[in-house]
Amino acid sequence: MAKKFKVTIDRDGCISCMACVSLCPEVFEMNEEDGKSQIVEKYRVGGDISTGSVPSDLEDCVKSAAEACSVTVISVEEVEE
Repeated sequence: MAKKFKVTIDRDGCISCMACVSLCPEVFEMNEEDGKSQIVEKYRVGGDISTGSVPSDLEDCVKSAAEACSVTVISVEEVEE
């Protein structure tokens, strides 16, 4: 089974510092309407801009982004698929 990671952003708490986008632009981008972080369309789950499923080759990227988030609104959880 391939290892994947569920990435969730608590967008209500996002302060738009762009740390996640700077460290992991493959997964994170800024929403043009509210200026908060969101998951890029490629990795969204069910069209939800705050939840993504990313492959294991992006593990370091998303974990670095989560650790760098100054308001700790990004969670990364390993899931089996």
